[in-house]
Amino acid sequence: MRVIIAGCGRVGATLAVQLVAEGNDVRLIDRSGRARRRLPAGFPGRFHEGNGYSRTVLEAAGIEHADAFVAVTSGDNSNIVSARTAKETYRVPIVLARIYDPGRADLYRELGIPTIAGVRWTVHQIHRMLLHRHLTPELAFGNGETLLVRSQLPGYLTGRHLIECEVDGEIRVVEITRAGRSIVPAHSTLAERGDLVTFAVAATSLGRLRGFLDKELGT
Repeated sequence: MRVIIAGCGRVGATLAVQLVAEGNDVRLIDRSGRARRRLPAGFPGRFHEGNGYSRTVLEAAGIEHADAFVAVTSGDNSNIVSARTAKETYRVPIVLARIYDPGRADLYRELGIPTIAGVRWTVHQIHRMLLHRHLTPELAFGNGETLLVRSQLPGYLTGRHLIECEVDGEIRVVEITRAGRSIVPAHSTLAERGDLVTFAVAATSLGRLRGFLDKELGT
């Protein structure tokens, strides 16, 4: 996945390091060249100096082939302009923006741009929305360390005990919606085709859950 991050502050730099460690192609944009110092030595991603809403800078960063754009500068105005440019001009599939003024949330919503607020859990939220967007979040606890997510079960699990989906200390099955009715599963409950399952999962284990749900029969 090619991800362009506008803003190399604490959030942008932390997110970039996490994404490149997972094998993603990351390009950072910041108006201050000194922001590069927040990146570790040997950081494999690219850094571009300039404004995140400048088309010249965006194109130099490869936005025409980007899979995602994240605006996490220190200003709401810069974030909304750059996010809107990425979404409307370059048709980037995934566009996310950090917001500082909750009063502007409706504006972002009208533009179809998901927003992330707060400080401590911003990186976790953006990371989840980028890489685990098919796991629909229902609720987050604490600072986003534990999540409730829902997903259809893959066909290969039909007839198996739902407890097989669990990992001690990481993933728990807490609810099933079956034929329009919600039930709390017992240890002996078997999965049925079409089950919509709610998982309590550690944010750091979303990749493990995704891999489990994407697993094909016999692999």
